[in-house]
Amino acid sequence: MVPAATRRAARPASRREPEGTLNTLWGHGGAYQTWTEYLTRWAEEGGAGTAAAAARLPRLRPEDYHHETWVRLVNQLTGAVGHRLQAWADSLTAALAEAAADEFAAGRALVQSRTGLDTVRALASHPSLPEDLRTQLRTLVDGQIENLQRQLEDQLTRAVRGGADPTWAEERRRTLRDNPLTTAAGATGAAGAAPPAPGGGWSYDPAAPARRRVITD
Repeated sequence: MVPAATRRAARPASRREPEGTLNTLWGHGGAYQTWTEYLTRWAEEGGAGTAAAAARLPRLRPEDYHHETWVRLVNQLTGAVGHRLQAWADSLTAALAEAAADEFAAGRALVQSRTGLDTVRALASHPSLPEDLRTQLRTLVDGQIENLQRQLEDQLTRAVRGGADPTWAEERRRTLRDNPLTTAAGATGAAGAAPPAPGGGWSYDPAAPARRRVITD
């Protein structure tokens, strides 16, 4: 009979697992957990308060994960981006409604809203993401921005059909086209865009009363 100690020593060495798997077993999910925790916070706060954490995000490589794990991570990325874009769109819609009778305030709201878009693009372009994933995320973001621009103009057409003043609608359409959302600057990484002030990626309070321009001599 072979002694127990000998039997244990004779067992073949276990196959080395990826670092992320071992970290999960021993209390931390490595790069996967770091990213998922960051995305959860970023989805709620945007760039406000997360810039330092973004600069420390580890590199992600699909080959380091099982296919299902990688799909979950990508889904969390796209979900966080979608959440931020929806919050940004809601803030912009509210700001434009507040500026219903003030084209200067409406133009200001459109320009200021680009801060939030730059924050989203910064995540989509994060250098720790694989190149193909960055391309897919940027395409997703740009498509959503273009879609909202079209929706804002389509709403004016429907408003006129519903009895809105055509002169007002044409002025608002001109404001939208003079301040297009599609000109938001693309970022090359999380550190490439200045973090926005708290409030969903807006650099001012969209609910604050509109301020009119005063021209002095």
